[in-house]
Amino acid sequence: MNRLQQPVSALAGIGAQTARRFEKLGIRVIQDLLFHLPVRYEDRTRLTPIGSLAAGMTAMIAGRVEFADVLPRGRKSLIVRIADDTGFISLKFFHYSANQFHAFAPGVLVSCFGEARYGYAGLEMTHPDYQIVADAEHFALDTRLTPVYPLTEGLSQNAIRKAVKQALALCTHDSRLLTDWLPERLLRQLRFPALQQAIQTLHTPGEPGASVALQNGSHPALKRLAFEELLTHYLSLRRAKGVNQSCEAPILAGDPVAADHFIRRLPFPLTTAQRRVIGEIADNCRKPQPMMRLVQGDVGSGKTVVAAYAALLAISSGYQAAVMAPTELLAEQHYRNFSQWFSHFETKVVLLTGQLKGKQRSEILAALKDGSAPIAIGTHALFQDGVEFDRLGLCVIDEQHRFGVHQRLALREKGHQSGLRPHQLVMTATPIPRTLAMLQYSDLDISVIDELPPGRKPIVTSVIPADRRGEVIARISGWVAQKKQAYWVCTLIEESEALQCEAAEKTAELLAEALPSVRVALIHGRMKAAEKDAIMQAFKQHQVDLLVATTVIEVGVDVPNAGLMIIENPERLGLSQLHQLRGRVGRGDSDSYCLLMYQAPLSEMARQRLGILRDSNDGFVIAEKDLELRGPGEVLGTRQTGAVHFKIADLSRDADLLDNIQQIGEQFFREAPDAIQPLCDRWLGASTAYAEV
Repeated sequence: MNRLQQPVSALAGIGAQTARRFEKLGIRVIQDLLFHLPVRYEDRTRLTPIGSLAAGMTAMIAGRVEFADVLPRGRKSLIVRIADDTGFISLKFFHYSANQFHAFAPGVLVSCFGEARYGYAGLEMTHPDYQIVADAEHFALDTRLTPVYPLTEGLSQNAIRKAVKQALALCTHDSRLLTDWLPERLLRQLRFPALQQAIQTLHTPGEPGASVALQNGSHPALKRLAFEELLTHYLSLRRAKGVNQSCEAPILAGDPVAADHFIRRLPFPLTTAQRRVIGEIADNCRKPQPMMRLVQGDVGSGKTVVAAYAALLAISSGYQAAVMAPTELLAEQHYRNFSQWFSHFETKVVLLTGQLKGKQRSEILAALKDGSAPIAIGTHALFQDGVEFDRLGLCVIDEQHRFGVHQRLALREKGHQSGLRPHQLVMTATPIPRTLAMLQYSDLDISVIDELPPGRKPIVTSVIPADRRGEVIARISGWVAQKKQAYWVCTLIEESEALQCEAAEKTAELLAEALPSVRVALIHGRMKAAEKDAIMQAFKQHQVDLLVATTVIEVGVDVPNAGLMIIENPERLGLSQLHQLRGRVGRGDSDSYCLLMYQAPLSEMARQRLGILRDSNDGFVIAEKDLELRGPGEVLGTRQTGAVHFKIADLSRDADLLDNIQQIGEQFFREAPDAIQPLCDRWLGASTAYAEV
């Protein structure tokens, strides 16, 4: 057995309890230690004179003890004052022993490393790393930067450093233990070091001059590992596509007469782009391999009707279709649309959400199990235990980035009873730039609905400071007098839904007071589904003029008469989310407006971002610009459940590596297919199954 594949407990000094702590960091075998990289480095290679320290500086210093004393007031603490020829500083310890106190005898030389801060008696260091220097003649500084690792409770930096040192020694002793799966030719082309050299450099950087490049992530050793990780993610998704193609799926040929009837009965004509994407889906569904297709379409481009057409292919071929939406609000809207579009087909459309209980729920579950309900629309409730389908032929996942990989996998597994794998259609209204789509979705075929329905007018967007709030409120009064409706969106205050809802409640009260003749209603995420639905219905039926909302209305709310939107504090949201919100207006025949009301002063970045939104209505242009400004991590949204998580690569920092990944990945399939599995084992371990979603 390769020694690097042995459990970490095989190393000296690691017992069962320490091994469990390492496991919390994802470190199970010795090789995992090599890829557990430092988060930063400390420079203990040079001494800083005490007199030149400033608050906030982290430095290595040395001085002789002037006195040591225990301060009894407040929290008991040991204070040790040391000085060199240039000045003095106090060392402060809240946790100390009697031996420690006696070791700091006046005149003893102490070296220590820590951050200087202001205290009662000038500069001080709290709990610095220190050493009593017994022999001043032979006092030596470190020759290398000191790595600082991510920790977990009960593990010290020392414990991790010792373990990593042993793992590195194994590799130095036997260079065959760690195989470099990137060909030498590729390393030369990209100017990357070999794997073993890169790992050695990152754990024990030689030259202190490398500190800046290591800290900012531009060092070739770090780039090389980030590149290997990104490449592996691409390879795993591409390979999953191949595995998926080897599975069997139901053939959904559809019924041309039913399809023609469906399209003719729609209350609107399909755009050329919608027809093109429908054609791509139909081609996939006719084959006995499972479709894995992502449909990207800007807000209002008509993705839902494309999903409905796909559902028609399934039901007219004798199979069921399941449509999963991230919120109950959106699921209910899909349910209403599907019920209307399929009303001529005598097709039972059911809605399954977490709110559904008792007899109603039992009836729906029975109808799905016996096949009498061909179309199921729902939230994550669709893939819970107890939900069984008779013949599931198609899964549609809307706003897919809001679902975790496990959730999408669980829905697909519902179709396995028949031995066939359902076709999968994934939809997003968040346009994803090409380089990111290649990394996140290389297992999917991608369709783009790049055309808005005719008659959709561009939304006029203005950026105004919050001190003009009075003018905005007056404008609402005039707007409502013309029998039109408006939204007022309160954005996230903190990562707290409770605070967000509270802010919305206060705003609704203030607006109702300021506009006595305007019918104001409030909707937010903490309301019960029935309550939200009643308010949305009242808004749709024009029993409400002004809807104050949190970002809960970001997806799927369609009220053509609402042509004005005010977004408070837009600088707090990402561009794609703002574009999604803005897409709630502009759905009728008349002009629509969006006012972005910001808190001054704006940072330069926020100014640029709001300017992009003001000048463009094209989601793809906005996403590309957002990528340039903020980096991929932000565009994909680190809070997105379905986003890929990396050990080492950072999409914002390593965006420059993405350009070559696809081309080099395809080369691997042709020239080095044997390297793919070992790379997946190294970087992804057990998570490769999720790539098949």
